[in-house]
Amino acid sequence: MSTPLLQLHEVRKNFGGVQAVRGLSFSVHRGQVLGLIGPNGSGKSTSVNLISGTLPVSSGEIEFDGKNVNDLAISARVPLGLARTFQTTSLFPEFSVRNQVLTACHSRFCSAPWAAVFRLSAARSEEARQQARADEILEFVGLSDVARELTSSLSSAQQRLLMIATALASEPALVLLDEPAAGMVAKERKELTGLIQRIQARGVAVLVIEHHMGLIMEVCERIVVLNFGQKIAEGTPAEIRANPAVIDAYLGGSH
Repeated sequence: MSTPLLQLHEVRKNFGGVQAVRGLSFSVHRGQVLGLIGPNGSGKSTSVNLISGTLPVSSGEIEFDGKNVNDLAISARVPLGLARTFQTTSLFPEFSVRNQVLTACHSRFCSAPWAAVFRLSAARSEEARQQARADEILEFVGLSDVARELTSSLSSAQQRLLMIATALASEPALVLLDEPAAGMVAKERKELTGLIQRIQARGVAVLVIEHHMGLIMEVCERIVVLNFGQKIAEGTPAEIRANPAVIDAYLGGSH
């Protein structure tokens, strides 16, 4: 297989005397959907925060596209092709749905600020391309019908789709989806499953952090399992489903 897009090498994160992540190593390849699962308190969200740059690592190394990104802030990782969503809704409530996506499209804006101020032709052309891209992304995630609505007026499921659309607008090579199915009913989870598969079909890698095992088992090619900050298993969905250490972590030794 080709060189991984994302690699974690013995990554650790300490909060005082608490080791939230202990020697974590795994990789994500281009166009791959990888699941990151584990019981509550297993270190999943901390790991995602380390990968995205929200938190600094205590030790170890994170490489993205062959570059060590340990010292890069989240704002510096986005232009490299790394985007994420959050467990809790993170939107501009006073923005329209379309403008929310446009804010992320502008992370790829190449024209100089003064060109935009003076409305030069190059800046106008790029602005038109970004608006067309925002419309295409909203169509892609199924939100084109509410493009003019305020983000605060959307349902919980629609807001989660909008966070994914915002992440995709930055043209990522890898998108981290942190609990994307939270609060969704069965029909909405099925639609989310289809969306993740369509994202992969575009050649974008996806790292899914999720409690809903049905979704994880359906969309992921490989799964990494954490418990108490350590990786206890990695493999295909079939391998993870039958792994005694995973069953023990979720259900207890008596099962």
